[in-house]
Amino acid sequence: MQVILYQDVPNLGRAGEIVKVKEGYGRNYLVPRKLAVIANPANIKELEHQKRIVSAKQAKLKKHAEEIASKMKDLSLTIAREAGEEEKLFGSVTSKDIIAALRNEGFIIDRRDLQLEAPIKQIGIYDIPVRLHAEVTGTVKVWVVKK
Repeated sequence: MQVILYQDVPNLGRAGEIVKVKEGYGRNYLVPRKLAVIANPANIKELEHQKRIVSAKQAKLKKHAEEIASKMKDLSLTIAREAGEEEKLFGSVTSKDIIAALRNEGFIIDRRDLQLEAPIKQIGIYDIPVRLHAEVTGTVKVWVVKK
């Protein structure tokens, strides 16, 4: 028998896949626990419809992320910090500081999407990658200057 998985099932498949299982496993385990539904033409048609909706939504999100990335490409943030003689900062510039500066410019970015490997501890110009979508990464230029 073939079933459409609603959720990921270990050693069987991922959500949205059509898999072949034994009759008893499908009827007595997967379907009653709402892990799957029997794959009949109506359910397959509904699955394809849902996949088209998700695909269109993902395309829209990707396009929006690309627009943000193009706006972000022209942006440069200036962060002033106290520094010593050898251009070493007293403290550091962290992802939290960069996110706050981005918010002041109108960009709402999650801290986990900022790909700052380590806090910035030197005065200089840095290109920081920002993950906007699974397939889209923007870059923001950060100028760390002496206060």
